[in-house]
Amino acid sequence: MTRSVIARPLSAQHFAAFGDVLEVQGDPDKLINQGLCGRHHDRGRMDFSTGRAGISLFDAQPRSLPFVLEMMERHPDGSQAFIPMHQNPYLVVVAKDAGGAPAQPVAFVAQPGQGVNYHRNVWHGVLCPLAPPGLFAVVDRIGDGANLQEHWFDVPWQITGDAPG
Repeated sequence: MTRSVIARPLSAQHFAAFGDVLEVQGDPDKLINQGLCGRHHDRGRMDFSTGRAGISLFDAQPRSLPFVLEMMERHPDGSQAFIPMHQNPYLVVVAKDAGGAPAQPVAFVAQPGQGVNYHRNVWHGVLCPLAPPGLFAVVDRIGDGANLQEHWFDVPWQITGDAPG
């Protein structure tokens, strides 16, 4: 038995309770590099209790919809930004906290040109590219101590939506 959630398009408005959508919207904040590069400044809030920001590369296996969500995780000591190094959609699953466990998940499909920054302590699903390659630059906390909490669902959730063509 599974429960169902429908993934909708990722937007800054609907994702705001969980983090930041990293994308170019509107005019740049300023032009740099001899006026040939628009800087869209400070689009994600990095937040760490201790440690420092680091950049890692994640290479995830592609998944498909429907996707069975069995587990979610969160990072109590730092935010975590995922910046795709490809032009393919990927699945983003988040949930509010319900007494130390994820509440009902909310699912989004990120489009090419969109990254996400999960705020500190936000429940989120595993990295789910919907097509190869699954390469992402990840900016998150590097430091001592456990910064990972996992929650396994007794009854998994099924995430549905339109798979990329």
